[in-house]
Amino acid sequence: METTIKAEAFLSQYDEQVFRNAVMLRKTLFANLPDIIEQIDIPAIMIAYSYGQKYSELICTIIPSKKGLKLGFNWGAEIQDPDKLLQGKGKISRYVEIKSEEQIKSKAIKDLLESVLKIYKQKSLTKK
Repeated sequence: METTIKAEAFLSQYDEQVFRNAVMLRKTLFANLPDIIEQIDIPAIMIAYSYGQKYSELICTIIPSKKGLKLGFNWGAEIQDPDKLLQGKGKISRYVEIKSEEQIKSKAIKDLLESVLKIYKQKSLTKK
């Protein structure tokens, strides 16, 4: 509950559409990433979702801006993306520009979350 209040306070500085989409996106992340930890990173201007404190445990990020909203994926370069939603050219990370509530609710977003979670689980097993 406390993280919800802090996250919504952080997101409230953006326009109404970015705020609404971000709130809905948070709900989608919590629904699809069991026991995920939410951390607000004010200097980086993002909300991080991870299974621990290490960068290797980071799953995804919500990145709000005046121009819109992005859902960033750690290991995005390895994610199966049949709908061609992922953008960026980083060696590890990719992102999706979030434009609508319909997109947030889409099977394509849920599939990306499922894929990144599978990658995380594989990587964490190989480290043990």
